[in-house]
Amino acid sequence: MPAHDVMPDLTLYQPATLDDAVALADRLGTDAWLVAGGQDTFGWLKDRAKRPKALIELTAIDALKGVREVDGEVEIGALTTLTALAAEPLVRERYPLLAQAASHVASPQIRNMGTLGGNLCQDTRCWYYRRGLNCYRAGGNICYADSPQGMNREHCIFGASRCVAVSPSDTAPALVALEARMVITGPGGVRVLPAEGFFLGPEIDIEHMTALRPGEVLSAVRLPAKWAGRPCYFEKVADRNVWDFALVSIAAVFDEQAGTIREARLVSGGVATTPKRLRDVENALRGRPRNAATGDTVAALANRGARTLNHNHFKLPLLENLVRRSLRA
Repeated sequence: MPAHDVMPDLTLYQPATLDDAVALADRLGTDAWLVAGGQDTFGWLKDRAKRPKALIELTAIDALKGVREVDGEVEIGALTTLTALAAEPLVRERYPLLAQAASHVASPQIRNMGTLGGNLCQDTRCWYYRRGLNCYRAGGNICYADSPQGMNREHCIFGASRCVAVSPSDTAPALVALEARMVITGPGGVRVLPAEGFFLGPEIDIEHMTALRPGEVLSAVRLPAKWAGRPCYFEKVADRNVWDFALVSIAAVFDEQAGTIREARLVSGGVATTPKRLRDVENALRGRPRNAATGDTVAALANRGARTLNHNHFKLPLLENLVRRSLRA
């Protein structure tokens, strides 16, 4: 029985180009694990909950790093660290919502190593699944969290389909709110998906949380000019100010004219199996002013369709209050 907290024997590949990385990922298939900053990877490997035969380390691929303007959009390389992203002047000026979300991920030390792509592609944090139990997501026939004795304080109130684990990314709600597009490079070339379609719920694919296929790499994220410079709001509620994942978060962006909201996008993290669009709230906000009275009027719509578990009822008032706070700003 191999000891935990010791890295298993693995073959390490360190490609210098994106083409080489894609070719390796395509050839090795499910035997390979893509590594960016490694902040999520090494826990999986030490606990033996995942057992790949090879690691493909992407950190030497300079083409996957940095922030640039492309055809009027801002493109962010998937290997850009969260620290660099949060400090990037172009992002802070045009898309402060994403900069704020990146600055709230984990701790400063983890942000220094962790990347945007890694934050978006990390697997769920459900402790039953991550400790190697044979739940639905791991190919079994039970959800331990959604059971009479299950510990499910951090789990979802929307989108359950056998699995009740939430999407863990702090940056994902911001990217969905900003209508970002995900650039995916694979053996068949490049394809681009809207951020909202990149994240998959268990009703679509219970074993994967993103639309990445074997052999593919998330290479960049593109932010459209549409939401550049718009009023926005981000807040994350967690048990601790650093390190912890969100109990509930909200990312909101507003298009206002003459004191009223023409269009709004509000997306919550920590409440669903994917970043949760609050569509009923968005629809109700059109034509209203952005103020506390409007927040009080629409807040209850955020919980329409929610189904709580034994220990996460507190997420209902918390989500409503985050909607109110986003409209008071």
